[in-house]
Amino acid sequence: MSTIHKVAAVQFEPTMFEKERNIACLLELCEQAAVAGAKLIVTPEMGTTGYCWFDRAEVAPFVETIPGATTSRFAALARKYGCYIVVGMPEVDEDNIYFNTAVLIGPDGIVGRHRKTHPYISEPKWAAAGDLHNQVFETPIGRIALLICMDIHFVETARLMALGGADVICHISNWLAERTPAPYWISRAFENGCYVIESNRWGLERTVQFSGGSCVIAPDGQVIAVRDKGDGVLLSEIDLDAARARRVLGEAVFAQRRPELYPELLTDTFSWNPRDFFGLYGHQPWPTGKTSRVSVAQFTPGDDISRNHEKISVLARKASAEGAELVVFPELALTGLADPARRAQPIPGPATDTLGRLAEELDLYLVCGLAERDGDLVYNSACLVTPDGDISVYRKTHLTADERSWATAGDGWAVVDTPIGRIGLLIGHDASFPEAGRVLALRGCDLVACPAAIKEGFSSSHPGTQIEQPKPIPTGQDLHHWHHFRVRAGENNLFFAFANVVDPERGYPGLSGVFGPDTFAFPRQEAITPGGAGLATALVDTTNLDSIYPTNVVRRKDLVSMRMPHSYRGLIKVAGHNY
Repeated sequence: MSTIHKVAAVQFEPTMFEKERNIACLLELCEQAAVAGAKLIVTPEMGTTGYCWFDRAEVAPFVETIPGATTSRFAALARKYGCYIVVGMPEVDEDNIYFNTAVLIGPDGIVGRHRKTHPYISEPKWAAAGDLHNQVFETPIGRIALLICMDIHFVETARLMALGGADVICHISNWLAERTPAPYWISRAFENGCYVIESNRWGLERTVQFSGGSCVIAPDGQVIAVRDKGDGVLLSEIDLDAARARRVLGEAVFAQRRPELYPELLTDTFSWNPRDFFGLYGHQPWPTGKTSRVSVAQFTPGDDISRNHEKISVLARKASAEGAELVVFPELALTGLADPARRAQPIPGPATDTLGRLAEELDLYLVCGLAERDGDLVYNSACLVTPDGDISVYRKTHLTADERSWATAGDGWAVVDTPIGRIGLLIGHDASFPEAGRVLALRGCDLVACPAAIKEGFSSSHPGTQIEQPKPIPTGQDLHHWHHFRVRAGENNLFFAFANVVDPERGYPGLSGVFGPDTFAFPRQEAITPGGAGLATALVDTTNLDSIYPTNVVRRKDLVSMRMPHSYRGLIKVAGHNY
């Protein structure tokens, strides 16, 4: 059987209170796609009715059962053309509960449905949170999963579907507040090595401007087809073999997962007031927090430890002169990328002693990567050195295929409390695994420091959009519209200090940055290195413990508190997945 299939995303602006008109238009657009050969056609969230409903009473005349009259009409079209169609609509069940639902319809009728599990802002006035979690539907054109708008903010949803074997995630949305294709959409495809077919509405409804940008995103994060604005059909192709390779930047990430380190994903540490929760019984209270300047330094580590230290010293002194209190350096910055095992250093030892003296002299917190030797074992490690000489060590837990030839994987996380805030450590490839950043967020981290040596492929530009957005949302061209590690910051509501190696000849692009905890805050709270060796410095605010309930997003962590961990058991299963 062929593994290549033509697919379509339908972009459409529904009109509230005109359900029949909306359905007729959607059927016409779906038929256009089917006639063009599309075997999977995806339509927007709530496309049959519009979205911005006041309450249950207002939407009540427009809800339907599934199956029902509307699904029957799309089923007839699917049967006629031998295709599959995803329809977004308001559903009512036998108990008169309303849901925001996506239904997958095939030539033989309804295949399955997904009820939106994370209702967005106004939806709880009329819709219940969905109770059909993380399903993957087997079809002749591949394994298909469904998500609705806000659901995709949560790393666990798409991850569970990919672990269940999904080749393609059909994401239907009413996305707003930024240029699209949205970075979150791209990251979910990229980190899971699967396709995302995105059908987003556009247009203005009850003062809300929706962003359009319907698209098809490949497993490597490339947007292979996109429509900026207007009603219409977007056609592309998917190759199931590309999804089933499950590769991220060439690495077999699903085989490299560490489920034994993920049990905390089933906890819900932000379900209570975090101001009270952290420090309960007097144990590990949050640092008070402060406003600080944090820098990331990028350079090309060489083969000589003393010269690498000289480069580190120069950049640390420059950061200190600019007012930084924490500087993060790249992965293996001290010992170099070539033959790390031969240059591995003990911790503590002469190499870290030099970092300690530098930290004390400059009154700086330093995070630096190095190869660590502990007896007969070698680790890819990072150390956080304080101005008073304390050293905290994190050993990389997720190793690349190449690293497995010389390094032993670490077996735990590192979280350090400082006046700057609660800091978690990751190293390079660790950050390809959404589970890792999530565990640190659940532990209350304000900032994750990530020394890295990651090659090209984790960032892409945006040409700009013709859809007018309310200020201060930007619409123009953006060289770094999608940066995967910006998404890591926003999805966990923390600052992410990503210090990458820069060496273009060997494929290391740099693109280091300090990224803020709210990806929908414009102008962005971030700084990205312009290129070459140098620094990026940003203001980091971890204050706001003096109020009854935190109002600072980094301490409140909305996207962490809204998780649904009761449905996440599959994330910690060691075997039995279909990937």
